[in-house]
Amino acid sequence: MKRQSLIIDCDPGVDDAIGLLLAFASPELDLKAIMTVGGNVPVARTSRNARIIRQIAEREDVPVFAGAGVPLRREPAGAGEFHGAEGLGWLEVFEPDAPLADGHEADALTRIVMDEPEGSVALALMGPMTNLALAMKAEPRLAARMGPVVAMGGARSEGGNITPSAEFNIWADPDAAAEVFASGCEMIVMGLDATHQVRATEARIVALEASGDARAATAARLLRFSQAIERDIVGWDAAPLHDPCTVAWLLRPELFRLAPCRIAVETESELTRGHTAVEFRVDGETARHHWATWADGQGVFDLLAARLGGGE
Repeated sequence: MKRQSLIIDCDPGVDDAIGLLLAFASPELDLKAIMTVGGNVPVARTSRNARIIRQIAEREDVPVFAGAGVPLRREPAGAGEFHGAEGLGWLEVFEPDAPLADGHEADALTRIVMDEPEGSVALALMGPMTNLALAMKAEPRLAARMGPVVAMGGARSEGGNITPSAEFNIWADPDAAAEVFASGCEMIVMGLDATHQVRATEARIVALEASGDARAATAARLLRFSQAIERDIVGWDAAPLHDPCTVAWLLRPELFRLAPCRIAVETESELTRGHTAVEFRVDGETARHHWATWADGQGVFDLLAARLGGGE
């Protein structure tokens, strides 16, 4: 079996944690490193949370590097109201046994990508794009050297979830996102248009709870928190599952439909800060951006249940 080399850059975060669990449980993925960034909660907590999930998954072989704590040119923002003060909802937090890896995330990312064959290392971006922007600035060859960057971020037809036109990951550091989208690297983008089709319904959560596996039970508890928060704040019965779509695409690309496009990010106006301008009138043969327009929600949850429940 040919394994996909992968780095995950995340800000756990309830849905980031589920994405990590899925990646840790998938033998097709050769996880080179987990990188953390400040986003949903401050970077000290996202770094601890990534190590908590790593310990639950029994994957201490994968190093976790701490990255940027603040955006490139903005004050840090948070989304604790959707993830809990510690970032992991109702999950009990603790100090993990294994420490962080030495060194800064941007340096480690650059070293891993530059040491591997060109185009072989994919990156799953589950949070603000600060780390990648910093790494690209330090090493201009990085964009051409990377494999696909599969990012959760942005909104078009669905509108935003932090402002009427902006999704949180892009809004939190729009300057970094603008630089990454303009870099020329190949990008698969899971915006709200797709992730809002992947809903944690009661039946899907129950299926995870029924497996009896600790990893599935962890994911189900995280989803129970999201379910309660979405009902209280938004009024939805089933919370969307955003960040795991990046890993799901790497494992099962047939679960998504993509359209070639060109994406730019608004950085000048505070009114529309972080808005993603998605233009589909492009040459499909040369387009470097692909926008997810459709997702098989049941298929994504079937994949989660199978992997976290100890199945295929």
